[in-house]
Amino acid sequence: MTNKAIIHTDNAPEAIGTYSQAVKTGNTVYLSGQIALDPQKMELVSEDFAEQAHQVFKNLSAVCEASGGSLNDIVKLNLFLTDLSNFPIVNEIMSQYFAEPYPARAAVGVKELPKGAIVEADGVMVI
Repeated sequence: MTNKAIIHTDNAPEAIGTYSQAVKTGNTVYLSGQIALDPQKMELVSEDFAEQAHQVFKNLSAVCEASGGSLNDIVKLNLFLTDLSNFPIVNEIMSQYFAEPYPARAAVGVKELPKGAIVEADGVMVI
């Protein structure tokens, strides 16, 4: 039987389905996908891709901190974009939130995301 702790913070959006913001087991934290929802209003911060990307990383950061770590403890990051032409923008924005050595990463083009978001990220953190 695995000992797992459910992570929750009011500094990131509430889960909008049957999931937790993150689950910690041992020193590994599995971070659920974050879209660009404002945690207080539970609405997208903007339709602008860059603004959404910044909010996604702010939301992920809040969950990392609630888990006892930071974005730099993420070992695997998954990015989901509805338009892969935004890849250079998310790459540049990511460099503002992460320090080297960077996590392993995948960037995937998807048809759509919850709430009409245009970018989402999830990951695995080891602390």
